[in-house]
Amino acid sequence: MPLIIRPAQQADLPAVAALFDQYRQFYEQPADAAAALAFITRRFEQGESVLLVAQGDGGGELLGFCQLYPSFCSVEAAPIYTLYDLFVSPAARQGGVGRALLLAAEQRAHADGMVRMDLTTARTNQQAQRLYEALGWVRDDVFLAYNRRVA
Repeated sequence: MPLIIRPAQQADLPAVAALFDQYRQFYEQPADAAAALAFITRRFEQGESVLLVAQGDGGGELLGFCQLYPSFCSVEAAPIYTLYDLFVSPAARQGGVGRALLLAAEQRAHADGMVRMDLTTARTNQQAQRLYEALGWVRDDVFLAYNRRVA
């Protein structure tokens, strides 16, 4: 499928937010179109993330997106991106959209001087894991991830 991967523009935000809402539902969050739009719009307007979108080369609807958050690796004393969000519309899956977004994210990270990208995914998301590994991502079997809710 011929694709265009490009940085999101202001006019894309409602379509990205709709995909983002589906992404959140994939991770068992309740549908909330208003919260999705508010979140995506704020990240975009504040310049807090890099938002890449996939579109067919003839234009039309967005097929997927990924969102990169700048961070740092203290151990490497260098900047990194956390690829936190990657989602492809169910109708566009198996067409190379996820692969194209990941490759574009890697090019962007290189251009922005990042030394690494990190991501996490659900243990059950084996289809995504196969794609990541096929593209050279290395699964971390050394470190454990923890989180704690803050009231």
